Amino acid sequence: MSDIAASRQGLGSPGSGDRHSGGPRHWATVPVFALLLVCGLGYAVYGLVADMQDAGSSPLAIGAFLLLGIALLIALGFEFVNGFHDTANAVATVIYTNSLPPTIAVVWSGFFNFLGVLTSSGAVAYAIIALLPNDLVLNVGSGAGFAMIFALLLSAIGWNLLTWWFGIPNSSSHALIGSVIGVGLANQLMAPAGHPTAGVQWGAAIGVLKGLLFSPVAGFVLAALLLLIMKAVIRSKKLYEAPEGRNPPPLWIRAILVLTCTSVSFAHGGNDGQKGMGLIMLILIGVAPTAFALNRTVPESHTPTFVAASKNAAAVFDAHAAQDATKVEAAEARQRVDDALNKKTISSPEAFAALSTLAHTIADEVHSYGAFSRVPAAESANIRNDMYLTDAAVTALAKNPGSLSADETKTLKAYKAELEQGTRFIPTWVKVSVAIALGLGTMVGWKRIVTTVGERIGKTHLSYAQGAASEIVAAATISMAEVWGLPVSTTHILSSGVAGTMVAQGSGLQRSTIVKLASAWILTLPVAIALSGLLFFVFREIF
Repeated sequence: MSDIAASRQGLGSPGSGDRHSGGPRHWATVPVFALLLVCGLGYAVYGLVADMQDAGSSPLAIGAFLLLGIALLIALGFEFVNGFHDTANAVATVIYTNSLPPTIAVVWSGFFNFLGVLTSSGAVAYAIIALLPNDLVLNVGSGAGFAMIFALLLSAIGWNLLTWWFGIPNSSSHALIGSVIGVGLANQLMAPAGHPTAGVQWGAAIGVLKGLLFSPVAGFVLAALLLLIMKAVIRSKKLYEAPEGRNPPPLWIRAILVLTCTSVSFAHGGNDGQKGMGLIMLILIGVAPTAFALNRTVPESHTPTFVAASKNAAAVFDAHAAQDATKVEAAEARQRVDDALNKKTISSPEAFAALSTLAHTIADEVHSYGAFSRVPAAESANIRNDMYLTDAAVTALAKNPGSLSADETKTLKAYKAELEQGTRFIPTWVKVSVAIALGLGTMVGWKRIVTTVGERIGKTHLSYAQGAASEIVAAATISMAEVWGLPVSTTHILSSGVAGTMVAQGSGLQRSTIVKLASAWILTLPVAIALSGLLFFVFREIF
């Protein structure tokens, strides 16, 4: 028992026949997989066409439709590969402890991932978008925009597949954030001399990176503390034993482990599923802005509230504009705000004057049409870009609180909420498609990660209590991150939680596995940055 890795060299590899294989594959697995795949893709196509028809959008040209289809498949492919890693961690303990057969476990986990995605707020999805360069987001339908989408998705997928092949619980979140940073850096380096171009939104990126760094530490410490508390309160010796062969634990222990697996699955769907959703919305806005640029579900009765918030914000901007500032046209105002964001001079009087123009323009246009749902197809993208640019400026101003009074800050915060309601939304069919992609990924790739989590982190087998403590902490941490709109790594939180329980148990850690996990954690960012930056350069040339 002192060195499980040495005694089970073939464990976890395909066809090794270990005790976690679940026996022969159930005859219905392949048909069910195929049915879910067909239903998911069919529902996505139906939802896309229905939304475009409801918005009065013209049919897409064949080339644009094919490009949209390829981009959507790659985005769903990212979530599918995400299922190899992150969702597999949710079922790791329940499969390893024989609490549920693998086939039932992955279906159960997939269902609660599905519910987690459907009930998610969308905050994490748009937190990812907030990291991207403003000029690429505003022009996501251009060649550069599609180069961005393909580069960051393909680099994240490639690194995830490589680490999965070696059975290393890598973070899909980590890979995606690194890819976003790589695209931002490449976009800035490729800008023509004398033309400031937005790169990485470092303010938002640092906040996300802090979350990715803090959450594994929290998982390690809290899981260790929870195990010690459990040992002090729950005296049942059976709870602290490792699984024996294929024998399931007592019913009450099985119930605990199924409940913790359910919690992690639901929390994972609510957080990780949003990353793909945000990228899919970017793709839709770029290819079909007439249908997806604005939230057409906002009721007409809300229009006066939106207009009033816009006018109040314009008054705040006017108060800080240069006294002798001349009225500028909307086109010039957009350029001024964009330049101010790139140069970090958004608090200048000239920038405030430009923001006032944009706020008045947005209010007047929405008021003239009566509701977001009535905005003509041809104007949707322009209004959305004005709202997005103004939102980015308000966010930047909030990070410089000395330039505004408390009342002004409150006014702009209310305006920001109105802007986000009009531009930040995720159709149900997008959520359903992502949820199915996550679940299918789990059905394919769970085995390698289950073995690593159960037997290769600690020097002893994972006990029932250690599995429960790790998953309770993981579910709580991921859920809190979703509330705060922070993308975190299910993989890192759960793996570090298992490591924490091993230390608390006094069983020690396997050095080789910890080195692999740490190497993946350290290498993911630079590899993803370099790969996505290179792909962005190549795709820019192609498009």
